[in-house]
Amino acid sequence: MFTGVTLPVPALMAPAMPSQRHVLLPFAAALAGVGFLSLMDAFMKEAALLIGAYTATVLRAFIGTVMIAPVWLSRGPAMPSRTVLKLHLERGIVSAFMALTFFYAITLLPLAEAIALSFIAPLIALYLARVLLGETISRAAIGASLLGFAGTLVIVGGRIGEGAFDEDAVLGVVSLFVSALLYAYNFIVIRKQAQVAGPLEIATFHSGVGGMVLLSLAPFLWAPPAGEALMPLLAAGALTVAGSLSIAWAYARAEANVLVPTEYSGFVWAALFGWLFFREAVTVPTLAGTALIVTGCWLATRPARPAPATAS
Repeated sequence: MFTGVTLPVPALMAPAMPSQRHVLLPFAAALAGVGFLSLMDAFMKEAALLIGAYTATVLRAFIGTVMIAPVWLSRGPAMPSRTVLKLHLERGIVSAFMALTFFYAITLLPLAEAIALSFIAPLIALYLARVLLGETISRAAIGASLLGFAGTLVIVGGRIGEGAFDEDAVLGVVSLFVSALLYAYNFIVIRKQAQVAGPLEIATFHSGVGGMVLLSLAPFLWAPPAGEALMPLLAAGALTVAGSLSIAWAYARAEANVLVPTEYSGFVWAALFGWLFFREAVTVPTLAGTALIVTGCWLATRPARPAPATAS
């Protein structure tokens, strides 16, 4: 779900919040947020199939801006400083192409399969954190990334074995991995962004900047929107805002290690909505590959155990 809300990787986040006893409500909010965003993916796939991924992605960005910007402005915020604005611009540019490549991919691949492959992004983020932030990659993280890569091979191999790895599937997988790479870089930017701006400001600039960046390609890619795409786009915009705010609310009230598992429910939601909207079946290789990728992500995001004390 490349929508501006990211799967948290503890190594890329600010220090963990103090433990809280009551985590059921934040957990439910995070779970609902993931569901909202997965349903948004289904509506976006419907819109993208009608009017093309580019036009649908641009319109979604501006619909989201129109919905969230008045809420942010109603709070009488100060305009961001030059440094913060640069972060908003950086993330807006990255996420614009991240969203475009993802929504293009889901027009070519089943939703559940696309979401399963997208789970590789947190593992890519570990290596980007090493390069860009100088963070150490543990042996467990290396093993986790190998599991994630194996899961990817299982999913793609399943398509090859079924004779379904045609040109569209190749384009879909390549587009998805470009999106995953951009999504992983997004983790780095969000870490900096979250330390200097609030969720409403971030969401407003994320949608607005992303829409303006993509609009520059309109002379080459714009297709006149069909009327029947309006309702899916409006639903996608509303679900994006609802999902983003639900997850932001949850992560402000419970520790990341409690809420991270809710992100993996995205596969279940995607399988459900893929079947309901498009009658997409979930294959055995997709299930097996997802299990490997999720296991890898779980191993990579586990808190490190303290070293045992040694006798002096």
